[in-house]
Amino acid sequence: MITTTTTPPTSTRRARWGFLFSLVTVLALTGNLAAGVLVAPTVVLLSDKNRTARLEINNPGTTPQEVTIAFAYGLPESDSIGNVRVALQNTNVTDPRSAMEWVKAFPRQMVIPPNGSQVIRFVVNPPKGLADGEYWARVVVRSKESEQTIPKPSEEGSITTKLNMIMQTAIMLKYRTGTLNSLVAITGSEAVKTDSTVVVTMDMENRGNVSYVGVLTCRLLDTNKKEISRTQTDLAVYRQLKRRMELPLNGVTSRCSVEVSLTTEGRTDLAPEDVIPGNKVFSTVEVDQGNR
Repeated sequence: MITTTTTPPTSTRRARWGFLFSLVTVLALTGNLAAGVLVAPTVVLLSDKNRTARLEINNPGTTPQEVTIAFAYGLPESDSIGNVRVALQNTNVTDPRSAMEWVKAFPRQMVIPPNGSQVIRFVVNPPKGLADGEYWARVVVRSKESEQTIPKPSEEGSITTKLNMIMQTAIMLKYRTGTLNSLVAITGSEAVKTDSTVVVTMDMENRGNVSYVGVLTCRLLDTNKKEISRTQTDLAVYRQLKRRMELPLNGVTSRCSVEVSLTTEGRTDLAPEDVIPGNKVFSTVEVDQGNR
């Protein structure tokens, strides 16, 4: 989650009539917005066999929410040390796997009353001759309070403050066509021992024609293959991805290794039809004993 905040001054100032708004923008990659609306499902799935889909937006709050729907493009990307982020792009998208130009949403703008809901319907009209595989877009849902009272100055003419929050979430939309192949490979890995942990970095490459959606598990083992610690995370590999994992040493000082596994099984946060079964990858990485 990326949060940017512009904070209003803590004290009022003498002035003529005026007001100050503080803008808070929250970008989330999940379907829940802490102070806005709730969105389900968290992945919109369409295909050549079903070119329509729906999304439900709920307003659990006590004030009406003005909601707008837009489309963007963005895949998970990693930096040189394995931190993952998604940068949204809404213009000049040249990726041949982008679906944002041929997907439509109805309605695109609405006001949802307190405890109310709205169904958004999606329709795709893909171009002819698409290659088999998966095509992607991001559904960007923005919400803000629909009814906002303009602050009034006090009798002395001082400026009052109003906090206006705009909440935004971007969920994945996938269009699938033809024969689908989910295949991933680990192209490089390293495990380095620090004072109290082992830091593992893995380079992964998608070699299929759909996103590889699965679970990454790392197990730290001693020389007798006894488990010292483990960590696990959900992930999606669209092109190339580097991930960084930390495993506690739990006081072990002898040599050890890391067992790495990748599988499309075990995702409890997604419906079964959202995950294309793929290959399983197992790898063992010897731990570099040098401290860094």
